[in-house]
Amino acid sequence: MADLTPALKLADDGLANSLDRLFELLRIPSISTDPAYKADCRRAGDWLVAELTSLGFDARLDDTPGHPMVLAKDHSAGASTPHVLFYGHYDVQPVDPLELWEAPPFEPALKEIAPGKTVITGRGTSDDKGQLMTFVEACRALKAAHGQLPCRVTILFEGEEESGSPSLKPYLEAHAGDLKADYALVCDTSMWNPETPAIAAALRGLVGEEVMIEAADRDLHSGMFGGAAANPIRVLSTILAGLHDETGRVTLPGFYDGVEETPSQIKASWETLGETSEKFLGEVGLSVPSGEKGRSVLELVWARPTAEINGITGGYTGDGFKTVIAAKASAKVSFRLVGSQDPQAIRKAFRAYVEASLPADCKAHFHEHGASPAIQLPYDSALLQSAKAALSDEWPKPAVIIGMGGSIPIVGDFQRMLGMDSLLVGFGLSDDRIHSPNEKYALTSFHKGIRSWIRILDAIGQQS
Repeated sequence: MADLTPALKLADDGLANSLDRLFELLRIPSISTDPAYKADCRRAGDWLVAELTSLGFDARLDDTPGHPMVLAKDHSAGASTPHVLFYGHYDVQPVDPLELWEAPPFEPALKEIAPGKTVITGRGTSDDKGQLMTFVEACRALKAAHGQLPCRVTILFEGEEESGSPSLKPYLEAHAGDLKADYALVCDTSMWNPETPAIAAALRGLVGEEVMIEAADRDLHSGMFGGAAANPIRVLSTILAGLHDETGRVTLPGFYDGVEETPSQIKASWETLGETSEKFLGEVGLSVPSGEKGRSVLELVWARPTAEINGITGGYTGDGFKTVIAAKASAKVSFRLVGSQDPQAIRKAFRAYVEASLPADCKAHFHEHGASPAIQLPYDSALLQSAKAALSDEWPKPAVIIGMGGSIPIVGDFQRMLGMDSLLVGFGLSDDRIHSPNEKYALTSFHKGIRSWIRILDAIGQQS
């Protein structure tokens, strides 16, 4: 489509109606984790099916053992155009503690919180109803302006994201033919700041391990056995301390296999964001990075792998004092992965390291807590670059390509199960209070989010 002006104007002129529709959806208390709201979750799914059907999508509500999935398709652009799968979720978090809300959580409203700064208030405004509706309203404007979308679009709205997505993987397996597309679009992320949109090109993977070191057949009196008996707490502490060298690098053999350096132009763009170690860590009462030396704080949390000790137990930890040598000690350890690191190879290397470090009379037992690889969209991807240009045309400041330190399971599922890379573009802000009382979504995020998806869908369509 050569001229986006009509669609963008429709988005502007129809903003009040778009807000009315969003408010209708927000008023439905679709709390997925609470069985008392099961009917409301279905009601939200039905509402979305009806709305998408009215736009010309072939839409349906698919039952699952839990809450239903919304599946909708509009492939009128033709088989020669790119095919995208847009994912969002219509369920929301519980609202407790209710007394901390300044207004009823399911009575959305517009509120001016500062001169020239208006927000949409209510549960689900930012996570994720407001976000998913930016895409629906973008499709509305494009179809009204041009009669069709610029590319083939399939939409999947889940109803269990806030309760662990128990039905999602079986659904992906059962409906792979309906869902497979060229790319997935995920709108459940945030901007860098209110004027700077962001595309997340990388998500770190995760390996979880629990290790128990066992020595004597019972707890021992430290006066009678101290100095002679193996102490599992000391053994475990020594092993854990050896996971890092003096520069902060992880010592496991082969740990950095598959880890590539971040392109210099990407690191240079991160430097323009103005984030410093002092600023980043200062918010939590710290000041000095403890990871690999010579890396910026954004590189450490977005593009480098980690080994972190998440918990240690052993011996007597109650009130007072007990002179005991524990028979057992355990720790929970997590590894965040980047690039093409192999989760199972990391698990194997960790276990081999522990076994090789055991002194006489000690045994190690392991329990795994899941594993998933990192997700990395190539920085030179045509999809990434066209989306970046589209966002930069819409917002006051150019879009930035960022990483994310955590993991979004659906993105990994799309890649592993359907062979699709995901474009992560969201318009939330860091102070949106998602999962907390008084959740909000900036009116600018909603309005310009609609306009942004119009531009992105057009840019994708031009890749045909």
